Amino acid sequence: MKKLLTVMLVLLMVLAGCGGTGSNTDSKHLTDLELQFVPSKDADVIITGTKNLPELLKAALAEEGYTVDQINITVGSSYDATGEAMAAGTVDLGWLPGGTYALYSDETDVILTATRNGLSNDSVNPADWNGEANKTLTNGPQVTYYRSLIYAAPTAKGKALAEKVNNGQELTWEDLDACTWAVQKTSSSAGYIYPTLWLMEKFDKKISDLSNVVLLDSGYGTAFAQAAAEEVDIIVCYADGRNDYADSWNIPVTEADATGKAGLGREGSIWDELNVIGVTDGIYNDTVAISKAVKEIYNPEFIEAVQNALINVINSEEGQAIFSVYSHTGYAKATDADYDGARAALELVK
Repeated sequence: MKKLLTVMLVLLMVLAGCGGTGSNTDSKHLTDLELQFVPSKDADVIITGTKNLPELLKAALAEEGYTVDQINITVGSSYDATGEAMAAGTVDLGWLPGGTYALYSDETDVILTATRNGLSNDSVNPADWNGEANKTLTNGPQVTYYRSLIYAAPTAKGKALAEKVNNGQELTWEDLDACTWAVQKTSSSAGYIYPTLWLMEKFDKKISDLSNVVLLDSGYGTAFAQAAAEEVDIIVCYADGRNDYADSWNIPVTEADATGKAGLGREGSIWDELNVIGVTDGIYNDTVAISKAVKEIYNPEFIEAVQNALINVINSEEGQAIFSVYSHTGYAKATDADYDGARAALELVK
Protein backbone atom coordinates (compact mmCIF):
# COMPACT_ATOMS: atom_id res chain seq x y z
CA MET A 1 0.00 0.00 0.00
CA LYS A 2 1.52 3.29 -1.11
CA LYS A 3 -0.14 5.20 1.68
CA LEU A 4 1.03 5.21 5.26
CA LEU A 5 -1.44 6.58 7.77
CA THR A 6 0.09 6.62 11.20
CA VAL A 7 -1.89 7.50 14.25
CA MET A 8 0.36 8.74 17.06
CA LEU A 9 -1.07 8.80 20.53
CA VAL A 10 0.63 11.59 22.42
CA LEU A 11 0.26 11.46 26.21
CA LEU A 12 0.18 14.93 27.72
CA MET A 13 2.18 14.97 30.96
CA VAL A 14 0.30 15.94 34.05
CA LEU A 15 1.64 19.25 35.20
CA ALA A 16 3.08 19.11 38.67
CA GLY A 17 0.73 20.46 41.32
CA CYS A 18 -2.20 21.20 38.96
CA GLY A 19 -4.18 18.12 39.96
CA GLY A 20 -5.50 17.64 36.36
CA THR A 21 -5.44 14.49 34.21
CA GLY A 22 -3.80 14.12 30.81
CA SER A 23 -5.77 13.82 27.54
CA ASN A 24 -4.99 12.05 24.26
CA THR A 25 -4.86 13.76 20.83
CA ASP A 26 -4.58 12.10 17.43
CA SER A 27 -2.00 13.34 14.91
CA LYS A 28 -2.79 11.92 11.46
CA HIS A 29 -0.09 11.70 8.82
CA LEU A 30 -0.22 10.86 5.09
CA THR A 31 2.94 10.42 3.06
CA ASP A 32 1.25 11.47 -0.17
CA LEU A 33 -2.08 12.26 -1.75
CA GLU A 34 -2.79 11.79 -5.48
CA LEU A 35 -5.19 14.27 -7.11
CA GLN A 36 -6.34 14.05 -10.71
CA PHE A 37 -8.42 16.25 -13.00
CA VAL A 38 -10.20 15.06 -16.13
CA PRO A 39 -9.06 16.71 -19.40
CA SER A 40 -12.12 18.92 -19.92
CA LYS A 41 -9.58 21.73 -20.44
CA ASP A 42 -6.11 21.48 -21.95
CA ALA A 43 -3.82 19.53 -19.62
CA ASP A 44 -1.16 22.28 -19.60
CA VAL A 45 -3.78 24.87 -18.65
CA ILE A 46 -5.02 22.72 -15.75
CA ILE A 47 -1.53 21.96 -14.44
CA THR A 48 -0.50 25.62 -14.64
CA GLY A 49 -3.74 26.86 -13.08
CA THR A 50 -3.59 24.44 -10.12
CA LYS A 51 0.14 24.65 -9.37
CA ASN A 52 -0.46 26.35 -6.01
CA LEU A 53 -3.18 23.95 -4.90
CA PRO A 54 -0.90 21.40 -3.15
CA GLU A 55 0.46 23.89 -0.62
CA LEU A 56 -2.96 25.45 0.02
CA LEU A 57 -4.56 22.04 0.52
CA LYS A 58 -1.74 20.90 2.81
CA ALA A 59 -2.33 23.93 5.02
CA ALA A 60 -6.10 23.46 5.00
CA LEU A 61 -5.79 19.76 5.89
CA ALA A 62 -3.41 20.66 8.70
CA GLU A 63 -6.18 22.81 10.14
CA GLU A 64 -8.32 19.64 10.13
CA GLY A 65 -5.63 17.65 11.96
CA TYR A 66 -3.98 15.92 8.98
CA THR A 67 -0.41 16.39 7.79
CA VAL A 68 0.50 15.40 4.23
CA ASP A 69 4.10 15.20 3.04
CA GLN A 70 3.37 15.53 -0.66
CA ILE A 71 0.32 16.26 -2.82
CA ASN A 72 0.61 15.41 -6.52
CA ILE A 73 -1.63 16.74 -9.30
CA THR A 74 -2.05 15.07 -12.68
CA VAL A 75 -4.49 15.23 -15.58
CA GLY A 76 -6.02 12.00 -16.87
CA SER A 77 -5.58 11.07 -20.51
CA SER A 78 -9.39 10.73 -20.69
CA TYR A 79 -12.40 10.86 -18.38
CA ASP A 80 -12.48 7.08 -18.19
CA ALA A 81 -8.76 6.95 -17.44
CA THR A 82 -9.31 9.00 -14.28
CA GLY A 83 -12.25 6.81 -13.28
CA GLU A 84 -10.19 3.66 -13.82
CA ALA A 85 -7.25 5.07 -11.85
CA MET A 86 -9.55 5.87 -8.94
CA ALA A 87 -11.07 2.39 -9.13
CA ALA A 88 -7.56 0.94 -8.94
CA GLY A 89 -6.56 3.17 -6.02
CA THR A 90 -3.72 4.93 -7.85
CA VAL A 91 -5.65 8.23 -7.69
CA ASP A 92 -7.16 9.27 -4.36
CA LEU A 93 -9.29 12.30 -5.26
CA GLY A 94 -10.71 12.98 -8.71
CA TRP A 95 -12.62 15.89 -10.21
CA LEU A 96 -15.24 13.96 -12.19
CA PRO A 97 -18.20 15.19 -14.26
CA GLY A 98 -21.55 13.82 -13.13
CA GLY A 99 -21.75 11.26 -15.92
CA THR A 100 -18.26 9.92 -15.25
CA TYR A 101 -19.00 9.70 -11.55
CA ALA A 102 -22.23 7.80 -12.29
CA LEU A 103 -20.22 5.30 -14.33
CA TYR A 104 -17.65 4.75 -11.57
CA SER A 105 -19.82 5.25 -8.47
CA ASP A 106 -19.33 1.63 -7.39
CA GLU A 107 -15.60 2.30 -7.03
CA THR A 108 -15.70 5.96 -5.96
CA ASP A 109 -17.83 8.12 -3.69
CA VAL A 110 -18.86 11.73 -4.25
CA ILE A 111 -17.89 14.09 -1.44
CA LEU A 112 -18.44 17.54 -2.98
CA THR A 113 -20.52 19.16 -5.70
CA ALA A 114 -19.21 22.24 -7.47
CA THR A 115 -21.17 25.46 -7.69
CA ARG A 116 -20.47 27.96 -10.41
CA ASN A 117 -21.51 31.35 -11.69
CA GLY A 118 -24.52 31.02 -13.93
CA LEU A 119 -24.33 32.44 -17.43
CA SER A 120 -26.07 35.55 -18.68
CA ASN A 121 -27.95 33.30 -21.11
CA ASP A 122 -29.91 30.18 -20.21
CA SER A 123 -32.30 30.08 -23.17
CA VAL A 124 -33.41 26.77 -24.65
CA ASN A 125 -33.68 28.49 -28.06
CA PRO A 126 -30.29 27.99 -29.79
CA ALA A 127 -30.60 31.16 -31.90
CA ASP A 128 -30.56 33.23 -28.70
CA TRP A 129 -26.93 32.15 -28.12
CA ASN A 130 -25.54 33.32 -31.46
CA GLY A 131 -23.77 36.48 -32.57
CA GLU A 132 -21.48 38.94 -30.86
CA ALA A 133 -24.46 40.71 -29.28
CA ASN A 134 -25.46 37.48 -27.53
CA LYS A 135 -22.07 36.39 -26.21
CA THR A 136 -22.40 34.75 -22.81
CA LEU A 137 -21.08 36.36 -19.67
CA THR A 138 -20.34 34.47 -16.45
CA ASN A 139 -22.21 36.95 -14.29
CA GLY A 140 -25.31 34.97 -13.34
CA PRO A 141 -26.27 33.71 -9.87
CA GLN A 142 -24.64 30.65 -8.29
CA VAL A 143 -26.06 27.49 -9.87
CA THR A 144 -25.66 23.74 -9.37
CA TYR A 145 -26.22 22.84 -13.03
CA TYR A 146 -24.97 23.72 -16.48
CA ARG A 147 -25.97 22.90 -20.05
CA SER A 148 -24.29 21.33 -23.02
CA LEU A 149 -24.55 23.02 -26.40
CA ILE A 150 -24.36 21.59 -29.90
CA TYR A 151 -22.21 23.93 -32.01
CA ALA A 152 -21.99 24.25 -35.79
CA ALA A 153 -18.43 24.80 -37.01
CA PRO A 154 -17.69 27.36 -39.76
CA THR A 155 -17.70 24.73 -42.52
CA ALA A 156 -20.10 24.86 -45.45
CA LYS A 157 -22.36 22.29 -43.80
CA GLY A 158 -22.07 23.97 -40.40
CA LYS A 159 -22.98 27.37 -41.85
CA ALA A 160 -26.02 25.87 -43.53
CA LEU A 161 -27.22 24.45 -40.20
CA ALA A 162 -26.60 27.76 -38.42
CA GLU A 163 -28.51 29.68 -41.09
CA LYS A 164 -31.57 27.44 -40.65
CA VAL A 165 -31.50 27.77 -36.84
CA ASN A 166 -30.96 31.53 -36.88
CA ASN A 167 -33.88 31.88 -39.31
CA GLY A 168 -36.17 29.97 -36.96
CA GLN A 169 -36.28 26.79 -39.06
CA GLU A 170 -36.23 23.29 -37.59
CA LEU A 171 -33.30 21.00 -38.29
CA THR A 172 -33.93 17.51 -39.63
CA TRP A 173 -32.17 14.26 -38.79
CA GLU A 174 -30.89 14.21 -42.38
CA ASP A 175 -29.30 17.65 -41.85
CA LEU A 176 -27.40 16.40 -38.82
CA ASP A 177 -26.54 12.96 -40.13
CA ALA A 178 -24.86 14.50 -43.18
CA CYS A 179 -22.33 16.22 -40.90
CA THR A 180 -19.16 15.06 -39.21
CA TRP A 181 -19.47 15.26 -35.42
CA ALA A 182 -16.63 15.51 -32.87
CA VAL A 183 -17.70 14.19 -29.46
CA GLN A 184 -16.05 13.18 -26.19
CA LYS A 185 -15.90 9.75 -24.58
CA THR A 186 -19.22 8.12 -23.69
CA SER A 187 -18.95 8.94 -19.96
CA SER A 188 -18.74 12.71 -20.61
CA SER A 189 -21.92 14.48 -19.53
CA ALA A 190 -21.58 17.56 -21.75
CA GLY A 191 -19.53 15.86 -24.45
CA TYR A 192 -21.68 12.78 -25.06
CA ILE A 193 -24.48 11.83 -22.66
CA TYR A 194 -26.66 14.95 -22.76
CA PRO A 195 -26.15 15.61 -26.50
CA THR A 196 -27.34 12.01 -26.99
CA LEU A 197 -30.40 12.73 -24.86
CA TRP A 198 -31.04 15.83 -27.00
CA LEU A 199 -30.94 13.71 -30.16
CA MET A 200 -33.25 11.15 -28.57
CA GLU A 201 -35.77 13.82 -27.60
CA LYS A 202 -35.70 15.55 -31.00
CA PHE A 203 -35.31 12.62 -33.38
CA ASP A 204 -35.46 9.38 -31.38
CA LYS A 205 -31.83 8.80 -32.42
CA LYS A 206 -28.49 8.59 -30.61
CA ILE A 207 -24.94 9.71 -31.34
CA SER A 208 -24.18 6.09 -32.13
CA ASP A 209 -26.76 6.31 -34.96
CA LEU A 210 -24.89 9.13 -36.72
CA SER A 211 -22.98 8.22 -39.87
CA ASN A 212 -19.83 10.29 -39.20
CA VAL A 213 -18.57 10.57 -35.61
CA VAL A 214 -15.06 11.40 -34.40
CA LEU A 215 -14.57 10.18 -30.81
CA LEU A 216 -11.97 12.38 -29.07
CA ASP A 217 -9.65 11.23 -26.31
CA SER A 218 -7.93 14.53 -25.67
CA GLY A 219 -10.66 16.85 -24.43
CA TYR A 220 -12.48 19.92 -25.66
CA GLY A 221 -9.37 21.76 -26.83
CA THR A 222 -9.08 19.28 -29.67
CA ALA A 223 -12.75 19.75 -30.55
CA PHE A 224 -12.35 23.52 -30.83
CA ALA A 225 -9.15 23.12 -32.84
CA GLN A 226 -10.89 20.78 -35.29
CA ALA A 227 -13.84 23.17 -35.58
CA ALA A 228 -11.51 26.11 -36.24
CA ALA A 229 -9.61 24.10 -38.85
CA GLU A 230 -12.95 23.14 -40.46
CA GLU A 231 -12.15 19.45 -40.06
CA VAL A 232 -15.53 18.70 -38.46
CA ASP A 233 -18.97 20.23 -38.90
CA ILE A 234 -20.38 19.88 -35.36
CA ILE A 235 -18.84 19.80 -31.89
CA VAL A 236 -20.48 19.47 -28.47
CA CYS A 237 -19.28 21.20 -25.30
CA TYR A 238 -20.43 22.79 -22.05
CA ALA A 239 -22.29 26.07 -22.49
CA ASP A 240 -19.44 28.43 -21.58
CA GLY A 241 -16.96 26.67 -23.88
CA ARG A 242 -16.74 29.62 -26.26
CA ASN A 243 -15.75 31.84 -23.33
CA ASP A 244 -12.74 29.60 -22.72
CA TYR A 245 -11.57 29.72 -26.35
CA ALA A 246 -12.64 33.24 -27.38
CA ASP A 247 -9.09 34.62 -27.16
CA SER A 248 -7.26 31.69 -28.71
CA TRP A 249 -9.82 31.56 -31.57
CA ASN A 250 -8.24 34.68 -33.10
CA ILE A 251 -4.58 34.05 -32.28
CA PRO A 252 -2.22 32.68 -34.96
CA VAL A 253 -1.62 28.94 -34.70
CA THR A 254 2.06 29.62 -33.99
CA GLU A 255 1.17 31.53 -30.79
CA ALA A 256 -0.77 30.92 -27.56
CA ASP A 257 -3.11 32.92 -25.36
CA ALA A 258 -2.36 34.06 -21.81
CA THR A 259 -3.51 30.72 -20.35
CA GLY A 260 -1.35 28.65 -22.69
CA LYS A 261 -4.06 27.60 -25.15
CA ALA A 262 -2.68 27.24 -28.68
CA GLY A 263 -3.91 29.78 -31.19
CA LEU A 264 -6.68 28.58 -33.51
CA GLY A 265 -6.01 31.01 -36.35
CA ARG A 266 -9.50 32.34 -37.10
CA GLU A 267 -10.28 35.93 -38.14
CA GLY A 268 -13.95 36.25 -37.22
CA SER A 269 -15.43 36.34 -33.71
CA ILE A 270 -16.05 32.95 -32.13
CA TRP A 271 -19.57 34.17 -31.26
CA ASP A 272 -20.30 34.73 -34.96
CA GLU A 273 -18.43 31.74 -36.39
CA LEU A 274 -19.29 28.96 -33.91
CA ASN A 275 -23.08 28.95 -33.83
CA VAL A 276 -25.27 27.07 -31.37
CA ILE A 277 -27.78 24.74 -33.05
CA GLY A 278 -28.96 22.79 -30.00
CA VAL A 279 -29.35 23.26 -26.22
CA THR A 280 -29.57 20.32 -23.79
CA ASP A 281 -31.34 20.02 -20.48
CA GLY A 282 -29.46 21.02 -17.33
CA ILE A 283 -26.59 18.82 -16.13
CA TYR A 284 -25.82 18.46 -12.43
CA ASN A 285 -22.46 20.03 -11.62
CA ASP A 286 -19.07 18.31 -11.46
CA THR A 287 -18.00 16.29 -8.44
CA VAL A 288 -15.01 15.87 -6.25
CA ALA A 289 -14.95 12.12 -5.64
CA ILE A 290 -12.82 9.88 -3.45
CA SER A 291 -11.50 6.41 -4.23
CA LYS A 292 -13.02 3.56 -2.24
CA ALA A 293 -9.92 1.43 -2.88
CA VAL A 294 -7.64 3.16 -0.37
CA LYS A 295 -8.79 2.42 3.16
CA GLU A 296 -6.46 5.02 4.70
CA ILE A 297 -8.45 7.82 3.10
CA TYR A 298 -11.87 6.21 2.58
CA ASN A 299 -13.18 6.74 6.08
CA PRO A 300 -15.59 9.29 7.59
CA GLU A 301 -12.87 11.22 9.44
CA PHE A 302 -10.70 11.90 6.40
CA ILE A 303 -13.69 12.54 4.13
CA GLU A 304 -14.96 15.25 6.46
CA ALA A 305 -11.47 16.72 6.73
CA VAL A 306 -10.97 16.95 2.96
CA GLN A 307 -14.50 18.32 2.45
CA ASN A 308 -13.83 21.12 4.92
CA ALA A 309 -10.34 21.71 3.54
CA LEU A 310 -11.43 22.10 -0.08
CA ILE A 311 -14.38 24.31 0.89
CA ASN A 312 -11.97 26.54 2.82
CA VAL A 313 -9.49 26.61 -0.06
CA ILE A 314 -12.05 27.62 -2.69
CA ASN A 315 -13.46 30.29 -0.37
CA SER A 316 -10.06 32.00 -0.35
CA GLU A 317 -8.99 34.51 -3.00
CA GLU A 318 -6.15 32.28 -4.19
CA GLY A 319 -8.44 29.24 -4.22
CA GLN A 320 -10.96 31.10 -6.38
CA ALA A 321 -8.22 31.76 -8.91
CA ILE A 322 -7.12 28.11 -8.90
CA PHE A 323 -10.53 26.57 -9.43
CA SER A 324 -11.54 29.14 -12.05
CA VAL A 325 -9.77 26.77 -14.45
CA TYR A 326 -12.88 24.58 -14.07
CA SER A 327 -15.32 27.51 -13.60
CA HIS A 328 -15.91 26.29 -10.04
CA THR A 329 -16.68 29.09 -7.61
CA GLY A 330 -17.71 27.03 -4.58
CA TYR A 331 -18.14 23.52 -3.20
CA ALA A 332 -21.05 22.03 -1.29
CA LYS A 333 -21.05 18.71 0.55
CA ALA A 334 -22.75 16.05 -1.54
CA THR A 335 -24.16 12.55 -1.31
CA ASP A 336 -24.32 9.74 -3.84
CA ALA A 337 -28.11 10.12 -4.18
CA ASP A 338 -27.55 13.59 -5.70
CA TYR A 339 -26.38 11.82 -8.85
CA ASP A 340 -29.24 9.36 -9.27
CA GLY A 341 -30.36 11.49 -12.22
CA ALA A 342 -26.94 11.22 -13.85
CA ARG A 343 -27.06 7.43 -13.43
CA ALA A 344 -30.52 7.32 -14.99
CA ALA A 345 -29.28 9.40 -17.96
CA LEU A 346 -26.27 7.12 -18.38
CA GLU A 347 -28.48 4.03 -18.42
CA LEU A 348 -30.80 5.64 -20.95
CA VAL A 349 -27.88 6.43 -23.25
CA LYS A 350 -26.62 2.85 -22.95
